[in-house]
Amino acid sequence: MKNNFRILLAKRREKVSDVHKATGISKSTLTSLYYERTKHPDIKTLQKVADYLGVTVDELLSVED
Repeated sequence: MKNNFRILLAKRREKVSDVHKATGISKSTLTSLYYERTKHPDIKTLQKVADYLGVTVDELLSVED
């Protein structure tokens, strides 16, 4: 699974710290998501990030071939 978190943040010219401040999700969790270090992210976390970015969870994540 690949996430588009980094791309979506870049398009909005925002940083992990902006998402942290707005959602309350820990910076370490967001950084792991940003660098795709986490293999099984929590669905609640993904939903909060997707809501903040104005996208669906499907748009945030994509399946790798």
